[in-house]
Amino acid sequence: MPQYFIERPVFAWVLALAIALAGVIAIPFLPISQYPNVAPPTIAVTTSYPGASPQNLYDSVTKLIEQEMNGAIGLLYYDSVSDAQGGVTINVTFQSGIDPQTATVDVQNRLSRVEARLPASVRQQGIRVEETSSSFLLFVGLTSSDGRLNAIDLGEFATRNVIDELRRLPGVGKAQLFASERAMRVWIDTKKLVGFNLTAKDVTDAIAAQNAQVSSGSIGAQPSVSGQEITATVSATGQLATEDEFAEIVLRANPDGSVVRLADVARVEFGGQSYAMSSTVNGKEAAMMGIQLNASGNALETAAAVKARMAELAQTFPTGVNYEIPYDTTPFVSISIEKVIQTLAEAVALVFVIMFLFLQNFRYTLIPTLVVPVALLGTCAALQVFGFSINVLTMFAMVLAIGILVDDAIVVVENVERIMHEEGLPPKEATIKAMKQITGAVIGITVVLIAVFVPMAFFPGAIGIIYKQFSLTIVMSMVFSALMALTLTPALCATILKPIPAGHAHHKSWFFRGFDRIIGKTTSGYSWVIGGAVKRNGRMMVMRAAVQKSATVAAA
Repeated sequence: MPQYFIERPVFAWVLALAIALAGVIAIPFLPISQYPNVAPPTIAVTTSYPGASPQNLYDSVTKLIEQEMNGAIGLLYYDSVSDAQGGVTINVTFQSGIDPQTATVDVQNRLSRVEARLPASVRQQGIRVEETSSSFLLFVGLTSSDGRLNAIDLGEFATRNVIDELRRLPGVGKAQLFASERAMRVWIDTKKLVGFNLTAKDVTDAIAAQNAQVSSGSIGAQPSVSGQEITATVSATGQLATEDEFAEIVLRANPDGSVVRLADVARVEFGGQSYAMSSTVNGKEAAMMGIQLNASGNALETAAAVKARMAELAQTFPTGVNYEIPYDTTPFVSISIEKVIQTLAEAVALVFVIMFLFLQNFRYTLIPTLVVPVALLGTCAALQVFGFSINVLTMFAMVLAIGILVDDAIVVVENVERIMHEEGLPPKEATIKAMKQITGAVIGITVVLIAVFVPMAFFPGAIGIIYKQFSLTIVMSMVFSALMALTLTPALCATILKPIPAGHAHHKSWFFRGFDRIIGKTTSGYSWVIGGAVKRNGRMMVMRAAVQKSATVAAA
């Protein structure tokens, strides 16, 4: 295979550029997070049963849904939370590796089977099924700078104008409103209710019947009769909107013509749907919105999209309404990734300097250096294929792999240089001969290293996810390094190296001659020390045992 690319260096360049281009294209689509998503996929089922106690809520809603979830493919466990306001959230957790979208569809299908057995008011409120995560990406808070709007007003505004806009953004798995919207509240006087011989059910039934949106039909609809001159749609008063309209709801009509209205047995006021939660930002009442990522979301891009959308919406906010972001995790993510990328660049520069010091020729150093970005970009393309993300662990794996990436290319370059030096062959012929000698070694070393790291990818659970991303990143880096050592590196050696007369070496400056003398003396001294230690292996073993014993005592 190497000779094929030596004869066709342009094809070797095309292959390398294709790999690099695949990585460049993949990078914008890779999720970015501080750490891999090790939490198993969780699907949240949320609904409410107004007026129900937690026990009633469990018996009539939660238990039925939980029973139906049993048997779901990959189900790990489920847990539920019921509150005193009638709200319930059931978190259905699946095993790691289950596709969250598949799990969501499975949960929705099972809910459809149990929905008919749920109370009518629960079905009326609706059941929300969302893919969720265990942590929030950021919080957005609406505040009133002049104090004209309270938390209920802000919650109503957020419900109607903001929260749905955020839910539509790419990468957002769940946008949760920690505020209450406006609602018509009915406070029943039980003594008056008993006095009129009515029950709470009579009240709820009357409200449901008289606060309904109805279609009144039309006048002159087809088929029309002869002589018909007008066609009109009839509009009728449907849902009630004011306190007075609700107060006039008729609960009962007596035989004597008198009626019992809602105002006779209850106090009606326009307030908040719930007073179970409250939030403040810098001492001001606020309507908070929590943003959670979906499983494939890019933390930095999603946060940027949320901030950009809020900036657009802020232009239409009423006077005095502002938004703030009191909690944002993305600075930690961006700083972590930035520092790792900086370390990656420093590692590449350090490897280049070390190679230049020891190879002592710019052309020899350039060839292994060109392999590094191609292998790293190819690894980024592999991350996209495997469904990994750009995170601290995958970037750390790339940093560690840099030293391994250049090894294969260095072996090729040094062997070509040796043959040119000893036999005086031209670069192309020397490269062909060198590759015949070391192709098997390059493949063998790569296979051995892969055999070391691949088993880590099969660890189960959350630890397995971390090991998998770390090990496969290194493995793919080594695979691309070996591929470049067998394709691009020999093609470059055959085209850009200069011939060397037999028995000669390339010219060295005074700096490199001095550097070689220092390295030679250091190597000789080290060899003398090691040789003496080998001759006195008994003493060395005693010294080692003494040092180990001292370290053990100090640790204790």
